[in-house]
Amino acid sequence: MFYSKDISARAGLTVLLIIAVLAVIFLARNNFLTRPAAYNLFHYLTGQETKFMTADLEELDTANYVIKYQPVDQDYAKMVGEVAEEAYSEVTGVFGQKPARKTTIIIYPDSASLARSFGWDRNEKALGVYWGGTIRILSPGAWLKGDDMQENFAQQGPMVHELTHLLVDDITRGNYNRWWTEGIAQYVEKKTTGFEFSEPFTNSADMQYYHFSALARNFDKLDQPVAYWQSLKAVEFIAQRYGEQSLFDILYSLGQQNTMDEAIYDILGIDMNTFEQEFGQYIQQNY
Repeated sequence: MFYSKDISARAGLTVLLIIAVLAVIFLARNNFLTRPAAYNLFHYLTGQETKFMTADLEELDTANYVIKYQPVDQDYAKMVGEVAEEAYSEVTGVFGQKPARKTTIIIYPDSASLARSFGWDRNEKALGVYWGGTIRILSPGAWLKGDDMQENFAQQGPMVHELTHLLVDDITRGNYNRWWTEGIAQYVEKKTTGFEFSEPFTNSADMQYYHFSALARNFDKLDQPVAYWQSLKAVEFIAQRYGEQSLFDILYSLGQQNTMDEAIYDILGIDMNTFEQEFGQYIQQNY
């Protein structure tokens, strides 16, 4: 009886927290809250939601993470922790900055449960997702087999990618375009693990890319392999033409609540139209 009441109360509170999170997003998008205030409130509320949603899960503490998992993933939790700590050293080394607090990692035993945690279609596939200060991953046991599981998880898994998203979010206080965080995450992943998605074009004649305004507005509605590829190439272009430090300077400019266009001008000294022209020339010369 008491157990049922406890579950019902927790479910009700979780619904209220979700409604509160949606309200914060609405207020921020309609300029009723400043972005920094919305960022702080959003992270607080999503943190509370995560605590309630994962209260019954097993827990493993490492130096920089709290790992939540179901008993079925007992054998993988330690491996996730070890790989996550390696990723922490690599990513914070690239950024020269560390997260302000321990990060919660939630391990989901299958794709359906991971998708369900976000309200996605159950057929949606992802190895990991960063959301509101928390990293959610698909259990290595759901997609990896063999003796080299830990090595493969470190190289092909989501830890570096998602931790990079977290640091981008931290530094910018939530003020970033989707293409920018995906480009930075792929750049750091390639730099530290060597992993890179296959190019989406079979030959140069098939090559296409989007206006950056389209990437900023409709990233998820575009051809995803092309959108991810272009995001990485844009970041690589900046690093090669203007120096890698420019990437981090743009992040800090975004953290001052400048727009992406303003941050590009602030750090690179060019407007967005010129940036697009230079990027187009870079692509034509190199691909």
